[in-house]
Amino acid sequence: MDNFHNQTLEEVIERLGVSRENGLDASAAEQRLKEYGENKLQGKKSAGLLQQFLFQFKDFLVLILIAASIISIALGEILDGGVIIAIVLLNAVLGVIQENRAGNALKALKEMSSPQAKALRGGRVEKINSDFVVPGDLILLEAGDYVPADLRLLESVNLKIDEAALTGESVPSEKNAAAVLGPDADLGDRINCAFMGTMVTYGRGLGAVAATGMKTQMGRIAEMLADAKEEATPLQRALNTLGKTLGLVCLGVCAVIFAVGILRNHGMLEMFMTAISLAVAAIPEGLTMVVTVILALGMQKMVRVNAIIKRLSAVETLGSTTVICSDKTGTLTQNKMTVVKLYADKQFYDVTGTGYDAKGEVLPNPGENGAARILAEGAVLCNDAVYQKQEGKIIGDPTEGALIVLGEKMGLPKEDLNRDKPRVRELPFDSDRKLMSTIHSSGQSSDKSFVMYTKGAPDEILRKSNYIYQSNQTVPLTDADRDAVMEANGRFAEDALRVLGVAFRLEKDLPAEDVQADQQEQDLVFAGLLGMIDPPREEAKAAIETCKRAGIQVKMITGDHKTTAMAIARQLMILEDGGSAIDGREIDALNEEELKNAVRQTHVYARVSPEHKARLVTAMRENGHVAAMTGDGVNDAPSLKKADIGIAMGS
Repeated sequence: MDNFHNQTLEEVIERLGVSRENGLDASAAEQRLKEYGENKLQGKKSAGLLQQFLFQFKDFLVLILIAASIISIALGEILDGGVIIAIVLLNAVLGVIQENRAGNALKALKEMSSPQAKALRGGRVEKINSDFVVPGDLILLEAGDYVPADLRLLESVNLKIDEAALTGESVPSEKNAAAVLGPDADLGDRINCAFMGTMVTYGRGLGAVAATGMKTQMGRIAEMLADAKEEATPLQRALNTLGKTLGLVCLGVCAVIFAVGILRNHGMLEMFMTAISLAVAAIPEGLTMVVTVILALGMQKMVRVNAIIKRLSAVETLGSTTVICSDKTGTLTQNKMTVVKLYADKQFYDVTGTGYDAKGEVLPNPGENGAARILAEGAVLCNDAVYQKQEGKIIGDPTEGALIVLGEKMGLPKEDLNRDKPRVRELPFDSDRKLMSTIHSSGQSSDKSFVMYTKGAPDEILRKSNYIYQSNQTVPLTDADRDAVMEANGRFAEDALRVLGVAFRLEKDLPAEDVQADQQEQDLVFAGLLGMIDPPREEAKAAIETCKRAGIQVKMITGDHKTTAMAIARQLMILEDGGSAIDGREIDALNEEELKNAVRQTHVYARVSPEHKARLVTAMRENGHVAAMTGDGVNDAPSLKKADIGIAMGS
């Protein structure tokens, strides 16, 4: 879908040859299906069991052992030959079993495709199998839908799409169909596009299919996986070198012994048998057995700590690693937005606990009243997410989920608040207003029967506020108060926190339904600010410290923004004082030699695409490193395969 993000809506419609009112008709859709093929990801045919079994015999040392066993049997040493063959077969069987136990990255990609799509065809909305979506189809998107193909958005109403699996960004991307972007816009910045395999978390939209199947961004990743060559591990390379060296030495020694024997008038057959016996004795047939047993024991030990090894030789590669390239979102962090800071009534509060676990508290304790409590109450009520407390899961926008978890920590469960103050009207979030408001029945006083809570961008909240809640009362908002709020907002931003403001207004009567949002969201009472982030995993910092002590470099490679990446890297001690980061555009400007030099000093790489990740891993390997890559998203798959050892994270 090259350059669709760089075109206006009219240009997109004309280029795709589709009616915006009616979509494609049945005949046009059928013709395009024949022309472009089904909307499926293709991959190389997987090897059968026999092919996998034969693949285990490609090492030079193994071939020498097979030759030695044949010769041993021919010389009458049936027991020795049988033992060697048994060792080789055992090694092959273990290899096949382990490779079949591990997953397939392309299979994971295919599972992310949407089973059905809502398409506008012939003026009617039809549910069709996503395999039959074609370029030019108009696809309707709603919260909870998976995007079936790469789309250029034509309409977007409060549309947010979770693209973490593709771009690595921890916060859902807010979409704007009307935007026309520059030709070099990064994948994560294409706010007028939606991509196959991502999920709508909020709002609705309409998009024109710009690419299907292998032409999509997911398809490009699948193609990179299919094209990636299976490379030998350090152990395999060492054993191959040893095998070739031993083979050449044995052949040389045998030739010398044979020649010397002939010169000393020994029989030719006698010397031939002597030379062959010497060769068989010189080959270390026990080496493969020892290596196989040791690696198998290592593999079983890894299994006990929930790590499945695809190939036996990867156990040794893991021990040889000199640099670990790690994705951020979901690997070093939890991929669960968490409120960690509050600002209310001129005071900062810390929030303990991480992720979607309601265990935690606000310090210092804000008490039963005050601005901090109103701040949390407004954040929970002005909210469309659903919190499944027992499972520790969020349905809906992760940011809104973090606000509900904050309410749980402060003793303000959403169910109780909704019962006490039921929602009677809402003003949905709008990317132009940058605000969302909900109106609730209120029991605060006899003459004020409704309360409106508003949350959104701090500067917009502040602009709409004329009052502030301080010392348990509503007072006029002064310039000094505004400065203090903006200073707090700046402090949160320096820590790479995503900041939301909350305000409220008491109403005696329910506003008329035809009143515009800009008119309702005025004369607000400012309550406070919330700062949230996708926090580091608790075990990640200790693991990184262990790696450093072992002499292993740790580098963060993420699709998230540079500021966020650097903040997390500092918390995890990946980025030391004075360290810097580079982003995808800077990587694009470097040739391969310049990139090799850059990776020696740089430890944080932000706003990168799957292609960038693969380039970075390659550059580190070319610098002589044994590179490991960790990740949990589809966008990590090419670099996982490119690395000396790929570590797919997950439960």
